[in-house]
Amino acid sequence: MNNIPLTRGFIYLIMGILFTYLAILSVDTTVWTLPTILFALVAAFDFRLAIRTFSLHRKIKKLQEQYKKSNSNDSQK
Repeated sequence: MNNIPLTRGFIYLIMGILFTYLAILSVDTTVWTLPTILFALVAAFDFRLAIRTFSLHRKIKKLQEQYKKSNSNDSQK
């Protein structure tokens, strides 16, 4: 499991899409029902986690590239 943040990001993204779909299905006559609001809140939370997890994955990749670059420079000296 080398890409755990990337995998988690996709899981959160899929869950956000699922809860958005459930929120759309739960609308009867008005949007302001408790299940619709709860599904929308959970979807927003999942999308937020997905974005943060993708950005974490990107930061980890940058740090790994910098670490490899610095190690290759040190070994050449």
